[in-house]
Amino acid sequence: MGLTMIPYTIWSEAGGVGKTTFSISLAKAHARHGQRVLAIDLDPQDGGLTHHFGADERRNDPDADNVVRHLVDRPKGPFEDLIRTVDEDDHGGRIDLVPSHNMLESLANSLDRAKELAEDMGEYFAPETRLRTVLQDSGVTDDYDVLIVDPPATTGQHVYNAVYATRNLVIPLELSAKGRQSVEGLRDTVEGIEDELDVEVGVLAVVPNRVSNTRKQREYEEALADQDLPVAPVEIRERRAMLEGAWDTQTTPHEYALEHRTRRRERELDTLGKFDELARFISGQFGETPEKPGDLE
Repeated sequence: MGLTMIPYTIWSEAGGVGKTTFSISLAKAHARHGQRVLAIDLDPQDGGLTHHFGADERRNDPDADNVVRHLVDRPKGPFEDLIRTVDEDDHGGRIDLVPSHNMLESLANSLDRAKELAEDMGEYFAPETRLRTVLQDSGVTDDYDVLIVDPPATTGQHVYNAVYATRNLVIPLELSAKGRQSVEGLRDTVEGIEDELDVEVGVLAVVPNRVSNTRKQREYEEALADQDLPVAPVEIRERRAMLEGAWDTQTTPHEYALEHRTRRRERELDTLGKFDELARFISGQFGETPEKPGDLE
């Protein structure tokens, strides 16, 4: 049984590419199209989606139910009780979040122990399939149009569970020396994950992110074309002030630019419009054409 929605993992092997604010901006763009978004924060580090949305009050509570307890089949309640609504849009969309928890720091060990216990009881337990199984068994995804999973950069059980559950990747790529290394090995990395999980993974888009040099962008697009990877029809320009402001105020970049600025900055609105375009591009690959939202004003 598949997940009846638009599911994808936002992942980049190179850290420090602005993935958190990229994920938030893209989730908000889907919500602006009237889509209901479920975001799952699998990043064990502080400072991810959970912190940004101010949903981390139980992150350090060892007794709190959390996503890891469900992945190891030791929940304290139904999965839907983990979900927090963190943003509602005037267009009818919303962003719900499954927050991160400190137990994610030891996810691989927790899954290994759960596998050993299951095998001792003669039961089958595949660690990398757990998130997909939990989502299917809970039925929560029936209530959403889009599923976005945000794991850390390092490959391991966080990434494997995210990719196995969604089968699709959106890859933000910084056009820098570090990004260049990622480009050159990106196809091999994706194929390595496919081999590890024995599933076919679709790359929906590689998105030039934090772009400040268009000449370098052309060089990287040529390198991506050589690896037969799809480049998104948009580039996300460097907008550090807007993104840092959104981070400080724990709001989406859309809300920060429209409600927290003393005046509107056309360049920031243009960048947010690029996320709207990217959300429509991703939806289109699933045969969905959500109604175009109104202008940012």
